[in-house]
Amino acid sequence: MTAAALTPDDDTPRPGATESVTVRVPAKVNLALSVGPLRSDGYHDLATVFHAVGLFDEVTASTADGLALTCEGEGQVDVPLDDTNLAWRAAELLARTAGRSPAVRLHLTKGIPVAGGMAGGSADAAGALVACDALWGTGLSRDDLHALAAQLGSDVPFALYGGTAMGTGRGEQITPVLARGEFHWVFAFAHEGLSTPAVFRELDRLREEAGEQAAAPGVDEELLRALRAGDSTLLGAALRNDLTRPATSLRPDLRATLQAGQDAGAIGTLLSGSGPTCAFLAADAAAAARVAAALEAAPSVRAVRRALGPAAGAHVL
Repeated sequence: MTAAALTPDDDTPRPGATESVTVRVPAKVNLALSVGPLRSDGYHDLATVFHAVGLFDEVTASTADGLALTCEGEGQVDVPLDDTNLAWRAAELLARTAGRSPAVRLHLTKGIPVAGGMAGGSADAAGALVACDALWGTGLSRDDLHALAAQLGSDVPFALYGGTAMGTGRGEQITPVLARGEFHWVFAFAHEGLSTPAVFRELDRLREEAGEQAAAPGVDEELLRALRAGDSTLLGAALRNDLTRPATSLRPDLRATLQAGQDAGAIGTLLSGSGPTCAFLAADAAAAARVAAALEAAPSVRAVRRALGPAAGAHVL
């Protein structure tokens, strides 16, 4: 059944209909994040390599008389439970597309840090799209869901796919990237979140202050070669994030976190997205354990998590 075939009457409960659907959706780290000049629409052109990692949120959609949102887990006190939440907006958008009322209770079980640069909110939106599509039986194709995801935010489409992929435009145009093997990651969560718009504004300010002209964004071939080879050492040397400078300008404590991971033997250090979560690539599981132990003692770090990448995208449990 396509969205066009649905009518407002299609949300009438049917005997034997599914009453609850749970979707697991991954966090992401940007292995490369190249930021172009500010566009007239307020966005920046990006070239990025998304990499899904094994830190997950779960989104459960249940039948209800109206739209409601609840949350538990990592950072739950900082998660809005109204229409400012991307998962709420995802349910509303899918309902409008399907020609039905957004009658659903969404429950978020969070393992991804809030405002941490790992696209937790975007992951929840992708999870809500997939969960509500399954709960309501709207039968949208993955391309249809991608189009809705792109309306919600730049990082939402990738969360549908997972794995490793190139993102262009605002990040919403997704092209799969070959990545062999698995990579061992350690993530250091900060004591406070960091606003993505604030980091981009700081990037623009720093560039203007320095008289820099932003070049067209691009991804280094060395990074793509490292992924194809499954070579952690080469990948660690190729990691790049243009948002590191503005993020550490706003939060100087992040420099200490990045240095602590490097001193502990990480073969690659990286700010995750717009921060403040810091990502560390380790050579193997034993090295990841050593890096994690060192970071747990760092005063700038609230919590440490280990994960493998790449991970699967949004999927029904």
